Formats: sequence, structure tokens, C-alpha cells
Amino acid sequence: MRNLRIGKEGIIYPDLSYEINGILFKARNKVGQFGTEKQYCDIIEQLLKESGLDYEREKPVSILLDNKSYTWHKIDFVVKKKIIIEAKAKAMITRNDYYQSRRYLEALGLKLALLVNMRRYTITIKRILNPKVKYGT
Repeated sequence: MRNLRIGKEGIIYPDLSYEINGILFKARNKVGQFGTEKQYCDIIEQLLKESGLDYEREKPVSILLDNKSYTWHKIDFVVKKKIIIEAKAKAMITRNDYYQSRRYLEALGLKLALLVNMRRYTITIKRILNPKVKYGT
């Protein structure tokens, strides 16, 4: 297996990821541990606006089933048309949450999703890569 290097330190979009992580931690600090998903997303949106980052909130995503396109889901945030943010406020992130984020990446053809759970003692951020995108060496 060869060693892949992505970005400056082997991370996809390192500077943008760092800035988004800061926003996620600030949102959690403002709302606290027991907020709702909507409360966290409202604060994340406010902080994205203040930072000047280009984003879309609740972006509809179409999923192809049986050669028909269905728009059932909305992505919490797409930042700079590069990174998906999926915010959760629950006891644990499940396998279904992970696969949901992967489906979103595949549907939009993006490289990176941040699946964040705000309800834990400390926030948990999972970086999810799109398995259908080629990454450089």
C-alpha cells in the first residue's frame, strides 16, 4: 500500500478544516451540551456568516434509486462548495449517520464531510472521505 499525501500535512483542505473546526467548537460553547440540532445549526450559520465563509444551508441532495432521482434529504451545510458539515445532537453517532454523510459526498462529488456530534461531553468530529474520488499523491 502506498503512502498518500493530501494537502500540506496529509489532510484534505487543512486550513479550511481548521477554520470550520473552530466554528464548531465556538457553536458548542455558545449553546452548551444539551442543545438541539437546530440550535447548533443556527449558531453555526451565524458564525459562518461572521467569518465570511461562503456556505449553503440545508442544501437539497438527490439520491438515485432505480434510475429515478429523489430529493429526500437536506445537507446541513456545504462550505465553499468543498466540505459538508453534518451536525448531530444525540448520544452517539451511528453507522447510519456515517453512511448518510458518505452518500451525500458521493451525490455531490465532494471529497470531505465533517460529521459532528455536539451532544457528547466534548464534541466529536469525524472526517469522512468520499471513496469514489481519486486523491493525489
